[in-house]
Amino acid sequence: MPNRPLLLAALALTVPLTGCNSYRGVESIHQPVVSRSDYALDVQTTPDGLAPGEPQRLRGWLDALHLAYGDTVALDQGDSESAGARADVAAITGRYGLRLAEAAPIVGAAIAPGTARVTVSRTTAAVTSCTAQSNRGLFNFDEHTSGDYGCAVNGNLAAMVANPTDLVRGVASDGNYDSATGVKAVAARRRAALTGGGGAAVKSESTGGK
Repeated sequence: MPNRPLLLAALALTVPLTGCNSYRGVESIHQPVVSRSDYALDVQTTPDGLAPGEPQRLRGWLDALHLAYGDTVALDQGDSESAGARADVAAITGRYGLRLAEAAPIVGAAIAPGTARVTVSRTTAAVTSCTAQSNRGLFNFDEHTSGDYGCAVNGNLAAMVANPTDLVRGVASDGNYDSATGVKAVAARRRAALTGGGGAAVKSESTGGK
């Protein structure tokens, strides 16, 4: 006759192990999280554009932020619109390969007369749910995906995407498709020599003595 206390103890240990994991599908629960930060700088303006010395201050501020592709720059002049000030700021941001956005986010207090607010919006993407402990202590008795399934792929995607906002909104097509661009990869593959003929051979180079 089996020992009932020992049998119940064994069942009590088995149930938590088989029910502690809910990764049943092939869709990873570790998805990139996109966050946005807004940085603002108020600059002095005149009816003709930015006040003397303000272009240099603005460029120094943008350099300190390491302005790059993916950032959004906007100008808010409050109630005092100045075409000259917008042209000056647009010329400065154009040196970084960026154009002024049509609308500016609301950041900080009201804009004082005679000033304009330059806002830099920066988005970042990261898979924050992937940690060293995300797959520890999980038992795979029913062949489900592991706890860190998708961390590598989605983590690399978040790190390599040039504009993280594309992960949220995507990029709308302008309707113009260049067939030459679409077949570049196919043409490169067809021109490549077969691996049997050394087409994919990796050259061995030595840096000794250099």
